[in-house]
Amino acid sequence: MSKLRLALQTSARRGCALGYAVNRAAIGTAAILLLATQAASAQIPETAPHPPRDFNTYIPTGKATRIDPTEAPTIDGDLSDPAWAKAQPIDEFYQLDPGTGQPGTEQTVARFIYDSNNLYVSIFAYDREPDLQVATTQTRDAMLGVEDTVRIYLDPLNTRRNSYYFEMNALGARVEALIQNNNDYIKEWNTIWTGRAMRNEFGFSVEMAIPFRDLATDPTKPDWVLEISRNIRRKGERLRWSSISAATQFSDISRSGTLTGITGIDNGLGLDVQLYGAMRYSFDWPKPGHETKSFRPSGNAYYKITPLLTGTLTVNPDFSDAPLDLRQVNTTRFSLFTPETRNFFLQDVATFEFGGRGFTTGFNYNYSADNGQAFFSRNIGIANGLPVSIIGGGKFSGEYAGFSVGALSAVTNGTGLNQRSQVLSVARVTRDIGESKAGFIVTNGDPTGVSENTVAGIDYQYRDSNFFPGKILLADTYYQRSFSNTEGQDDSWGLALTYPNERLGGEVHIKQIGRNFSPALGFANRTGIRQYDGRVLYRNRDLGWRWLDFGTLFYAVTSLDNHLESRENAIYAGISTRRTDEFVFRLFDNFEHVPAPFRIAGKVPVPAGRYDWNNFSFYYRGSEGRPYYIRADFYCCSFYNGDYFKIDLITDWRANRYLQFSPHYTYTYISLPGGLVNIHLLLWDTQVNFTPDMQVAVQAQFDNISEKFQLSLRYRWEYEPGQELFASFGQTGNIPGEPTFVPQTSQVIVRLGHTFRF
Repeated sequence: MSKLRLALQTSARRGCALGYAVNRAAIGTAAILLLATQAASAQIPETAPHPPRDFNTYIPTGKATRIDPTEAPTIDGDLSDPAWAKAQPIDEFYQLDPGTGQPGTEQTVARFIYDSNNLYVSIFAYDREPDLQVATTQTRDAMLGVEDTVRIYLDPLNTRRNSYYFEMNALGARVEALIQNNNDYIKEWNTIWTGRAMRNEFGFSVEMAIPFRDLATDPTKPDWVLEISRNIRRKGERLRWSSISAATQFSDISRSGTLTGITGIDNGLGLDVQLYGAMRYSFDWPKPGHETKSFRPSGNAYYKITPLLTGTLTVNPDFSDAPLDLRQVNTTRFSLFTPETRNFFLQDVATFEFGGRGFTTGFNYNYSADNGQAFFSRNIGIANGLPVSIIGGGKFSGEYAGFSVGALSAVTNGTGLNQRSQVLSVARVTRDIGESKAGFIVTNGDPTGVSENTVAGIDYQYRDSNFFPGKILLADTYYQRSFSNTEGQDDSWGLALTYPNERLGGEVHIKQIGRNFSPALGFANRTGIRQYDGRVLYRNRDLGWRWLDFGTLFYAVTSLDNHLESRENAIYAGISTRRTDEFVFRLFDNFEHVPAPFRIAGKVPVPAGRYDWNNFSFYYRGSEGRPYYIRADFYCCSFYNGDYFKIDLITDWRANRYLQFSPHYTYTYISLPGGLVNIHLLLWDTQVNFTPDMQVAVQAQFDNISEKFQLSLRYRWEYEPGQELFASFGQTGNIPGEPTFVPQTSQVIVRLGHTFRF
């Protein structure tokens, strides 16, 4: 319209008297037409009522329209590009929450077009109250579930279990991830794509350009599995295009719709080369004058051996952009599990996942479900608790001849403690059997160099999405055995049965870990046990609340000859309001057999013996749709043969689109006959978002048991897609009992990175 006005005004200036009169008439006519057009468009378009659908069988179809590359839209969030008029609209969306199967309360329209190089997506999220939309962050790869967002899932290979995930909010924050097995959400997967958003008086719109080089495609499959969803956060409303069921998880595409007509696309050579150069300066404060300066080049090469199988080579991998490990204080008898934070390993973490839900879901608040894992990538690059440089490595991941394959091998440096370089390897192969899959895993190597260690295992993960109409049944089982020249041989097995449905749902896990089971590349902090845990849940959505829950949790550990060692049973009740505030009350019954004395947090002694105690907890989780969010957990009042109190506070304040503060404070009070300890743990995260492509992240951590303080500042600027400037500052130190800071190390890193695509 602005171009029409400019043309008419220019014509009017240049006309003669007669032309001037004619042009005045033309301007008047054009003005009337312009006003009429604006009046017609200045409202949310009406759509026909949705026809009745049987959601047990409903699988909709959408069409992608081919355009010439010269017609490609400008990716700016403005949907006025002529190319979008050629696309078939998709506008039939239904609620998952709160009114399952009801049409969305706000209209959503999606369109798909493509040329030989890119898939283009536009989504207009209409809203009759746009000022109430929740849009507070521009952070790249943020958890946008607390925002008004739109997202798509693409499965070009029609697996109906693995997909690419792209999400945006109204401020243009972007998230990409891989979904594997309809469950594993791998947000560490990164690729090069473009997305922009625009807000107006009718809601917000987004445009995406996704290069086909990002996706594994098959030229014989022009029809892709597609899912589209939207969050309307203030209403607690989740909309989907297909797979409409209250039991549907957000990542589940097993019954999603189809996008047709994608042919003649160019995936290029399938080669991406990432080159990095990092300059480092570090200073050791206890040793005056002891400073180091270095330049470290590094690189990664990704090559699509086939459209479905990618090979990766890395040299001197750089992990300087990894966030701090979350500080923990151990109040148990067993070592703690520290999650992986390095992107190189996280990108394919689900490929090497083994055993299913027996290792991913646990129902005890003191112990991890990770005990007994065959492979835990954090062991690569860490030996005896100390970091070890990785010289290089290779990786294969993807599909070949109908099998899902993953293989990783890395070479690590010696530590200077008479330890030789180590070659650490893992291989994982699975085969889909309908919705289910079966496979095996093999690991080899010991990061410490102390032993020769191998673990081999087989597993089967069963899934039936129509166990009853609209109901899901899952079952996972595995067997694994370790071989060590120091620990001998021993095995571990497990079984998990899951019924993740409403109103009645539940699951049960059984796990046995042999006394000498020793996965050197895995994680085992409690062996010689048999473990049972699970839950039963009843959820009602018909009483005026978003949901009302009643349930029970159970957890028990016995020795291999069936003597009880640990027990925790709980009953709980919870509600979620229409504003998505959650309240949960829990009662616990605990038992612990302590065979040998130990100290809680290294301070308070617990004698050998048998202990029974009871506790209760209250859990509050505020609506994440508000700019200020709080989650609070209160525990009281017993622990072993003494007193116990714990409060865990997590807050998140999205001050505006540029600033986000996330303090986390935990206070634990333990008083036993042998002593007393007060534990303070403080974690502080701050995010400064200048644009969706430029951020500063600040992390600070402290606990009064170790008296250690850590600070990390990380600046990232993706000034062009695939081109990045990264800088960081790190500081460690001690804060003893008196208010004094004793610095230990300081480090500054500046890194440039560039991705070349062929």
